[in-house]
Amino acid sequence: MNRVVRVLIVWMMLLSLLPAQSVLAETAPAPEENSGAVLCVPAVYLHAPGDCVPLGPSETLTRLAALGVEYPPRPLPALKPDPALNALPYRYYKVNNQTGTGFYPSLEAAINRQGATRILPPGRLLYVVYSSRIETERNGTYFLLPSGSYMPGDGSTAQVASSFQGLEFLATPRNAFGWVIHPSGAPVYALPQRGRTSLRTLARFEVVQVYARQNVEGVEWALIGPDEWVEDRLLGIVIPRPLPPEGVNNGRWIEVNLAEQTLAVYQESRLVFATLVTTGVEPFYTRPGLFPIYKKLETENMQGAFEADRSDFYYLENVPWTMYFDKARALHGAYWGTMFGYPASHGCVNLSVGDARWLFLWAQEGDWVWVHDPSGQTPTDPAFYGDGGA
Repeated sequence: MNRVVRVLIVWMMLLSLLPAQSVLAETAPAPEENSGAVLCVPAVYLHAPGDCVPLGPSETLTRLAALGVEYPPRPLPALKPDPALNALPYRYYKVNNQTGTGFYPSLEAAINRQGATRILPPGRLLYVVYSSRIETERNGTYFLLPSGSYMPGDGSTAQVASSFQGLEFLATPRNAFGWVIHPSGAPVYALPQRGRTSLRTLARFEVVQVYARQNVEGVEWALIGPDEWVEDRLLGIVIPRPLPPEGVNNGRWIEVNLAEQTLAVYQESRLVFATLVTTGVEPFYTRPGLFPIYKKLETENMQGAFEADRSDFYYLENVPWTMYFDKARALHGAYWGTMFGYPASHGCVNLSVGDARWLFLWAQEGDWVWVHDPSGQTPTDPAFYGDGGA
């Protein structure tokens, strides 16, 4: 083969390679933007670092930090109050309408149901304090009352219904927090949307921190941990507000949040206590406003009815740790109550016995009670409200 032929063959081979090289140049993936860069040490980077790339764990930690979530989570600066605050020196009997609601001057009179000095109207919330229980061989159970009267009984006695207690705070927390109020627990989801799968369930009264709230398709959600969401309605939430409401002039106030059914106590612009409460149910709302505590009583007897037929009559002896702030509306212990986190009273702010005692020991006459409803659903016109009750 002569020299010219050989040159032509070489040129043809080179030309046949050019289109293939052009295609490769067009389809080959471009080099990654951060190719060769140094990966940052896992941490929160709210501003782009100049000497490393905050990907992987750093990206996740930074996203959570933007929501206020720290990892590992920072514990609340709080502790549980002394359980001994739940103790009461009284014994209660829940009166049975069927066995009798009369107060009799002697055991014989009570057995014969004759000569009652007083008979309570039928009601669903009737409690008396008793000194001793008497079991007769043929005539059943009777209770001797501190007044010396006797009341027929059904053999049962009532203990304090709930030992729930809130939290004492060493400092004001950085973010909101709350308690699970749903009786059967609250399910936790990875994403606040339809088609979700529950990750776990929280127990009633379990404490959670709340880092963000979001509305999805008309449902309010609360972020309680890294990618953990709970329906807002299943929580009673406290949003720390250390600035005193207008009108507070002594640096001491009690905030009652009607929308959340929570109570928070502030002293010198610092949160010192918080808990769940039960306030007035429609139409017996707890009236919004700013009120001074005008009377403190270690125990108080309460009775009343609001319905025209008196079907809601209540009679409650030795209601503990009572503090009046708005006519007959008071902060007090509710030894009969378990529905903390839900409205159920006739206007008073009901607390567990332990929480009421903590508050009673802290508060002074003249301290302020700030009642408000962030949802705007509670009437604010003073003409709407009567005296209120338990």
